[in-house]
Amino acid sequence: MGFINETPQAYHEGDNHGGYQYVPLTDIINNFILMFTGEGKVIPKANRSEIQMHAKRCMQEFSYDISKSNKGYEVELSPSLTMILPQDYVNWVKISRIDSRGIKRPLSPVRTTSNPSSILQDSSYDYLFDNDGEIVLATDSVAWNRTKNNSGDSEVVDSQDIFEESTEGARFGLDPEFANVNGGFYIDEVTGLIHFTGGLNGSIIHLDYISDGLGKDDEMVVHKFAEDAVYKYILYTIISLQMNAQEYLVRRYRKNYIAAKNNTKIRLSNYKAEALAQVMRGKSKQIKH
Repeated sequence: MGFINETPQAYHEGDNHGGYQYVPLTDIINNFILMFTGEGKVIPKANRSEIQMHAKRCMQEFSYDISKSNKGYEVELSPSLTMILPQDYVNWVKISRIDSRGIKRPLSPVRTTSNPSSILQDSSYDYLFDNDGEIVLATDSVAWNRTKNNSGDSEVVDSQDIFEESTEGARFGLDPEFANVNGGFYIDEVTGLIHFTGGLNGSIIHLDYISDGLGKDDEMVVHKFAEDAVYKYILYTIISLQMNAQEYLVRRYRKNYIAAKNNTKIRLSNYKAEALAQVMRGKSKQIKH
């Protein structure tokens, strides 16, 4: 009996295009209970909640290491020059602005400044406190306000000014790190905001980031190439946490899991010889200095 239970018309007119290559996490849990738990099985008795917890933990680990869960957000930047980090954000891959032709213009991370907690002070430089005795903090720090507004202070020079000065011959020894006229950004992990430098107000910002893989129910899926490794991971972690687990069994299932994980990396490597050859075609050109 075949596994495809829908007609080609239903597939092409539906909204689950390409979904056949993935297995829902609920099916992974049900299959694991069926294959590995019960009388005469590797795990005689197991709690479904425990298996579900290990399965979610496996998806997190795999999204960092094996099948990186990359997502993209596109927003129009407000006058506040800030963007809220997504709920499932783990780390950023690339942050770009979209130009008039739809081309990504990468932004540079700003390492020479930050947005620390700015304490409000009175004319005598004493700290200000609220009615509860807590220190009053400003929304943005002076350091970041000067960076994004470029107020004209001789000590406040952003990457765009450095690049423009270098093109006029007024500055020598340009650091390539700052040779970017597209703008910059700073991620504040405490507030969960991405701050952008001045000149990007109204720009279309594209955020490519790594997700933890634990989104909505329809997003929690496992690629079929990684299905066996997920089973091996859950089996190894459950047995390794048992009180009377024999050490040789723990080592055996750990080796099985590592072997399955390595096979998954190879399967999902997505290596294309023709694509690599196309990229390398221009590498033989000599660049004159």
